[in-house]
This record gives sequence, structure tokens and C-alpha cells, in this order.
Amino acid sequence: MPHESATPLSTTGFQDDTPVAGAEPIRLPVERSSGCPFDPPAEMARLRAEQPLARLSFPDGHVGWLATSHSLARAVFSDARFSSRYEYLHLPFETGYSGELPVAPVGDMTGMDAPEHTRYRRLLAGKFTVRRMAFLGERIERITAEHLDGMERQGPTVDLVKAFAQPIPALTICELLGVPYDEHDFFQESTATVMSHGSTQEELAVALTAMHEYLRQLVLAKRAAPTDDLLSDLTRSDLTDEELTGLAVFLLGAGLDTTANMISFGTFALLSNPSQFAALRADPGIADQAVEELMRYLTIAQLGARSALEDVELAGQVVRAGETVIVSTEAANRDPERYPDPDVLDLRRKATGHLGFGHGIHQCLGQQLARVEMRAAFPALVSRFPTLRLAVPADEVPLRTGMNIFGVHRLPVTWGPERR
Repeated sequence: MPHESATPLSTTGFQDDTPVAGAEPIRLPVERSSGCPFDPPAEMARLRAEQPLARLSFPDGHVGWLATSHSLARAVFSDARFSSRYEYLHLPFETGYSGELPVAPVGDMTGMDAPEHTRYRRLLAGKFTVRRMAFLGERIERITAEHLDGMERQGPTVDLVKAFAQPIPALTICELLGVPYDEHDFFQESTATVMSHGSTQEELAVALTAMHEYLRQLVLAKRAAPTDDLLSDLTRSDLTDEELTGLAVFLLGAGLDTTANMISFGTFALLSNPSQFAALRADPGIADQAVEELMRYLTIAQLGARSALEDVELAGQVVRAGETVIVSTEAANRDPERYPDPDVLDLRRKATGHLGFGHGIHQCLGQQLARVEMRAAFPALVSRFPTLRLAVPADEVPLRTGMNIFGVHRLPVTWGPERR
């Protein structure tokens, strides 16, 4: 969440909360089916079939929209008439933040529009290419193998989040950026505070200030004595110290949290679908398809938000300037118009066009790195531990509700012969 001083939305000329005549606003559906943490709320499916663009009532009194179909999600994400700037947005859930949202901190690309966003994106695009990420593959495979060895020594019961899912992306992003890995616990705890909907303004400020100060000192050190890493590369650009520090906070937070949750939550899904676990173990060659299908099926970044900069006609409705459109990416990725049997996890499915990494100019910058990490992690895990299973009942696995990125807090797993 951003934390700088807010620019009140009412001063932008975009505020218009007049609801469409005859349309009764709904609240954001959040109730999931009992015992199934992987499926979106059932109400999302009903809306997608009957009212894919529905009026949505927000906790702050704003009335905007909820888009649930795949085609509408792509349309909103790719239309420059919809803004990502935080100060224009309303959020569909209660948060620990009061008042209008502030502008994005320097370096936070998620809260920017073109041309500011374009400048940052161009600087970074060449750093996260498919080819460059592939070069990291061998190192990531070694990191994966080392942590599987560690699990074996520690086992036969471990928390997969701490033992496996977090260290792989943490080591990788720290090495890529040139951040000492010894500090990853501090950054992960700070990132969790920033990602939580329930964090207070004071908690957010403390977490972000600590991250900024640490990385500001590191940026100054890289300028004085560059090393072979991405931050040192960027010291040769026209970025100021403030910009480079903010960008480092943004990249490190994203690199630590998202892929770690995909590895742990993806493992939970595989253990809950034994035929798919067996399919991946029998044929590691389907790893590429498996990663894309898990991204589609799980959609850990469940919601996107955009605000209309002008009146926009969408699905036969007029979205007025200033109205926020919430995009349910999890509902869009389960759209039967796009994917047959969308509620089935099928690792052999060609899940092209999924929105697990977003779409449009804000599509995930580090998606190729995430793919390399997951392609290494999932096949290696199921191969090393063919008897892997949950160590607690599935409904006792603690879910990351109330956070920007969905997943699990812990995933207790075990292996070996089952005890009778």
C-alpha cells in the first residue's frame, strides 16, 4: 500500500458516484465454498454468467463496477482510459487506511500511468528478458536442490513455506538485485505488513520507512562501488537515488512474496489433486504447461483496480469518469467462455492468455523469472518426495485471507510410509 500524502480524489474532477438507474449495487463477494480454498466465491460465477459488469458498492460509499469475465478483464487492463494511479482508486474492502488513497511512492510502478510508467518499464524490460532469466536457470536449480536436501535432513515433517517456497525466490531476487540474503527475513516481514489489508497507517509507515532506509544505504554503496547485479546496473541510468531506492523496494517486495506464495499454494493444489501430482511426477516435461495452468487455476493476485479517466462504454454500460472498476482476475481465469471445464485443474491444459500475471502495460515485469523458479521447483519437489502429503487436514491449513496476494501462511507436509 502507498503511504505518502494523499491527493484527494474530489480535486481531480473525476468524482461521480451516481449509480445507474435501476441497477442495485452489490458488495464484493468474498465467501468461498467450505473446504475448497482454490475456487473463487460461488457468487463470482453467477455474476460472470448473468451480469459480468455489475454495479459495486464500496465501503467508503463509492459506487463503481465489478468485472468478472475474461474478455472484460482484458479490455479494462489494456485500455489507457483506465488509470492505475492510487489517488484515483477506491478499494472494495475495509483497510487499515483512512481517507483517500495517497499517490504511489516513488518507484512503485503499480500506481503509475504512462508516460511515467513507460520510463521505468523501458529501463527494466531488458533486465527481465526470457533469455536473461534462462541464464539464471542453472543457479535456481542448484538452490532448489539444496533446499530439497535441507527438507530431507529436517523431515519427515516440515513447513513447506519456510523450508522450500520462500527461500528459492528470496535467494534468487536477492542475488539478482545484489541485496544480502541475510536480510531476507526482515524484508519478508516488512512486505507482509505492506501487503496486509489490516495494517494501520502507522504500521505501513514503519515497515516502508525501514525498507526504504536500508535500501537507500545500499543504493549509495552500489554507486560508490558497483558490483555485478541489477541495482549496480541501474546506477548507470538517469534514475535518482530516491527513484532507485523506491524501485528496489518495489522489485524486492514483489520478488519475495508472489512466487513464494505460488510455490506453496501450488503445492497445496497438487496435493489436493493426486492425479495431477502423479502426472507431473510421471512426466516432468509438462512443467511449462503445469506452471501456466497453476497460475490460471489459483490466480493468487485475485483483484485488479482501475479508475476511468473519462466516460467509457463497456459491455453496453457507461462507466463514468472517476468510477473505479474492480477486475476479478480469479473469476476471469475461470471463465468457461475462455477455458472448458475451468474449475478443473488440468496440468496438460494449454492455459494461454490467462491473467495470472495480469495484462496490458502492468503485466508482471518479473513473470519470466517467476516461471523459471516454478519450473524448477514443482517437478523437483514431486520427484524427490513422491509420497509427499499434507501433515494436517486440508481445512486446518491457514490461508492468507485479507492480503493482496492469496496463499497460505504455513503448509505442514510430510512424506514416507503412512502410519496406520
